[in-house]
Amino acid sequence: MIILGISALYHDAAASLVIDGKITAAAQQERFSRKKHDMGIPYNAIKFCLKEGNVTSKDIDYIVFYDNPLLTLDRYMKNILAAGDDSRDVIERSYISMFTQKIWIHNVIHNLLDTDAEILICEHHVSHAASAFYPSPFEEAVVITLDGVGEWATTTIGVGRGAELIIKEEIKFPHSLGLLYSAFTYFCGFKVNSGDYKFMGLAPYGEPIYEETIREHLIDIKEDGSFRLNLEYFDFQYGRAMTNDKFGALFGGGRREPETVITKREMDIAASAQKVTEDIILKMVKHAKNEYGEDIDNLVLAGGVALNCVANGKIKNSEIFKNIWIQPAAGDAGGSLGAALYTAYNYAGIKREINGMDSQNGSYLGPAYSNLSIKEYLKSNNIMYHEYSDDVLFDKIADELSNGMVIGLFQGRMEFGPRALGNRSIIADPRSETMQSKLNLKIKYRESFRPFAPSVLREDVNEYFELKDESPYMLLVENVQSNRRCASNVQNDLIKYDNNMLEIVKQKRSDISAVTHVDYSARIQTVSEERNGYYYKVLKAFKEKTGCSVLVNTSFNVRGEPIVCTPMDAYKCFMRTEMDVLVLENCVLYKEEQPEWNEQEDWHKTYELD
Repeated sequence: MIILGISALYHDAAASLVIDGKITAAAQQERFSRKKHDMGIPYNAIKFCLKEGNVTSKDIDYIVFYDNPLLTLDRYMKNILAAGDDSRDVIERSYISMFTQKIWIHNVIHNLLDTDAEILICEHHVSHAASAFYPSPFEEAVVITLDGVGEWATTTIGVGRGAELIIKEEIKFPHSLGLLYSAFTYFCGFKVNSGDYKFMGLAPYGEPIYEETIREHLIDIKEDGSFRLNLEYFDFQYGRAMTNDKFGALFGGGRREPETVITKREMDIAASAQKVTEDIILKMVKHAKNEYGEDIDNLVLAGGVALNCVANGKIKNSEIFKNIWIQPAAGDAGGSLGAALYTAYNYAGIKREINGMDSQNGSYLGPAYSNLSIKEYLKSNNIMYHEYSDDVLFDKIADELSNGMVIGLFQGRMEFGPRALGNRSIIADPRSETMQSKLNLKIKYRESFRPFAPSVLREDVNEYFELKDESPYMLLVENVQSNRRCASNVQNDLIKYDNNMLEIVKQKRSDISAVTHVDYSARIQTVSEERNGYYYKVLKAFKEKTGCSVLVNTSFNVRGEPIVCTPMDAYKCFMRTEMDVLVLENCVLYKEEQPEWNEQEDWHKTYELD
C-alpha cells in the first residue's frame, strides 16, 4: 500500500511517502527550491519521495492533502463577514489563492501527477496529531497539537490507542496561542513563522515584567489551559499586521523595526511572553492528563508551538506524564507525514506495529549522496579534496575540531524538519569561549545573541546536562550541570555592558561555553550509534582526542537560507562563509586549497532576512 502525503499552499510545503505503514521518505520543498519556507506545490519533494521509494506516480494508491480546503474556505468567508467593512485586506491577501488552488487542490494534484490514485483530504490538526502519535513508540498516548491555525482549529487535545486517533477538544480561530506568540515575534521585529526561534532565544536575556500586562489585557487564561484573546489589540484577523497601535501602547511604543538595535524592552517582552506561553501549555497538559490520561503515561505533541523546546523541557520536568515524544517536523511540513499515516491506519486498514522505538528513523528521511557521486561532482568542478577511509576519517575530523576549525558536515540522508541532526550540520568545539560569536557573525551572518545547540553522546548526556533521558531530535531544553557552570548574572551583564549583546554573549558561563545560553540552558541533541553511526563516531573520536563528549551543532546554512540539500549547496555555503573545512561523506575539503570563489551577484541578496 503506497500513500503519498502532501502539505502545501500555506507555509513549509512538503511531501512524505508511506509504504505498507512504514515511513519511507519525507522532505520539505524549500530544500530543493532554495526558497525558505516555500509554500508552493512540492513537486521536487514529491519527485524525491517517489525516487526514494522506487515507485512511480502510477503505483500510488492514495494521495492525501493535509488540510480540508472547504473548512478553510468556511473560516475565510466567516472571517470576512465578521470583519465587515474592514475585510478588504483579508480578501486581497487570500482571494486568488483560495479560489484558484486551495479549494481545487484535487485538480492541482491531478495536473501535477499522472496518477489513478484516490485523492483524499485530512483535517489539519488531525494531520498534526497523527504525525505525533503514529511515529511515536507508544501504544497509547494523549495527543496535544498547537499552532497558528488550521481550518478552524488552533489547539486540540486527543487520544491515540493502537491505530485509533480521536480528537476530544479544540480551541478555534481567532483564539490561538501560536498567533499570540507570532504577534510578539512580529512586534519585537522578527519575521513570523521564521523568527519565533529568535524570540524564544531572546527570552533569557529579559525579565518577565510584562507578564501581568499580558494576562490583564491580551489573553484570558482558564485553569484548564483554554484561553481567549482580546482581539482589540490584534490585526491578524483583518489580514494586516499581527498587532495594532493599541497593542503597542501596552508596551510603551511601536514595533521594533527589523535589524535595529534590540533593547531591554524587547528582552523583557520575550521573557514575559515565554512565561505566559509555558503557563498555558502546562495548564493544558495537566488538564489533558486529568481528563483523558488517568491510565495513560504518554504524551505526544505536534504543531508549530511544539517546537518551543523551552516549554517542552518544562513539560518533561513537570512529570505530569511519565513519557513525552515530539514530532521533529512539528510544523506544517510534518502535516504531510501525519496525513499519510492517518490514511494508512484509518482508511487503508494497515495494522500499526510498535517495537519499543519511534518509527521516525532519526528523522533522516531526505536524500543521500554516495561517496562516488560526491567525488564525481568535485572532480567535474576541479575542486580540491582529500579522501580518507573510515579508520582515518573520524580522527582527522576530531583533530581539526580540536584545533578550532569550523566544519561543514554533509553525510547520510538529509533531516526532515527544521533541525540539523548531524547530517547537514556545521560543527565546532564547544569549549571555545569565542566560538558562539564567531559562528553567529562570520559563519551564519546572524544576530550575536542567538544560542547554539550541543550534540552529546547519548551515554554521557547526564555528565554535562540535567537530563537523563534521550533527546535525539533536539526538542528539549535542559540546564548545564551546576558543576560545569561559571558564576555569572545576565542582568548584571546587561547593565555592565550597556545592553551590548555581543559583549554579553562573550562571557564564559560554563566549560562548554559555546553551547551554554545566558541562563545556563541548552537545547540538547543526544546521539546514539543506532540512530546515526557516522555522527556518533565523530563525537566518539572527539571525546578520545579531548575528553569532551560534546560538539556545537548548528544547521548547515546561512541566515535566511534553507538547510543545504546537495553537495553543490554545501560547497556554495562553505565558500561563501568563513568555514574552515567541509566534509562530504569521506571527502575532506580545506578552504585554503580551494580555487578563488566568485559570484556575479551578491548572494546576501538571494535570501530574505529571517
